[in-house]
Amino acid sequence: MLTALADATRASCGGKAATLGVLLREGLPVPDGFVVPHDGGRGLEVSEPLRGAVARELGRLGDPVVAVRSSAMNEDTAEASAAGQYESVIGARGTANVCEAIAACWASANAARVNDYWGQATVDAVSSFSGMGVLVQRLIEAEISGVMFTPQQPGDSTRIEAAWGLGLAVVGGMVTPDAYEVTADGSVRCTVGSKRIRIDLDPVRGGVVESAVTDERARALDDDTTAILAKLGRRIAEIQGGPQDVEWAVAGGAVWVLQARPVTAALPALRLSAPEHALTGTPGSHGTVIGAARIVRGPADFKDVRPGEIVVCPYTDPAWTPLFRIAAGVVTETGGALSHAAIVAREYRIPAVLGVADALNRVENGHRIALDGTAGTITLL
Repeated sequence: MLTALADATRASCGGKAATLGVLLREGLPVPDGFVVPHDGGRGLEVSEPLRGAVARELGRLGDPVVAVRSSAMNEDTAEASAAGQYESVIGARGTANVCEAIAACWASANAARVNDYWGQATVDAVSSFSGMGVLVQRLIEAEISGVMFTPQQPGDSTRIEAAWGLGLAVVGGMVTPDAYEVTADGSVRCTVGSKRIRIDLDPVRGGVVESAVTDERARALDDDTTAILAKLGRRIAEIQGGPQDVEWAVAGGAVWVLQARPVTAALPALRLSAPEHALTGTPGSHGTVIGAARIVRGPADFKDVRPGEIVVCPYTDPAWTPLFRIAAGVVTETGGALSHAAIVAREYRIPAVLGVADALNRVENGHRIALDGTAGTITLL
């Protein structure tokens, strides 16, 4: 009824779990856990036999706090990541909470944002949903975490983004993370981001809690840890046979691998310079476009967006996916090139610039702007 993570296969457990199972068998630092295979349940409630099996597995692990994550059969492929589209529940503990989280992952297969994502022409070749495994892993209470893209071509650099606490703030674009580039010869270049918040496990109520960061401009990773991550990334890419998008965490000085999946689209180079008159941010998705700016502060503004407009917003989460099918481009005030928003923009082939400080006040609603997602610039016309 349940599968140990080390025994997970794509055919029964989905891409996310299968990849971590491979890495675990190869001796890489992957948190232990188990998987509900895609045929382990299809409803919105966990059956009593499955509930009993979950209780036994949690007991085997020592009843830890866990992360419960989707592992759908059609996500984390070379053609489409479905980054952030299906559900994840971080910080569950106990059989009742974990079973509730498993049901939430199943239910997310029918979410409107999922249908919108797979409805996009550039990814619909792999949109057939054939089931969802659910991955349950021991939660790493990270002091630092983030995302790494391994080199896409021989001689390219490793790209790493990092912030304090759990990785939700980085993948969700809620902070502008530190950006690291590790070249083929091992040298490291770092641009320190504005990490104003952090997300950590809530030890009292369960789940996670957000808090302010007092020293947001402090560098999250030293060169030694950055080099360790880059070396680990090269090993993962070697095992998987191609460039990888890796989520990682650091706790107690140890580095952990939380996810690995193929890189689905070319990543723009880090911005080196820009015209003095341009607003600048992190290049997120290749391409240029001219259009009217549409300020979107939250879901209440979605109805105002018209096809061909450039969405300017604080940051995006998976619920914003429908806008990516309408918008001609995306600008965010926070976030990095390895966030879910940037990954989806690249898959949708629309230009995006992330982390443009105070963009909502510097760009007027309806004003025509030129967006260059390759250079990371916005020009007011």
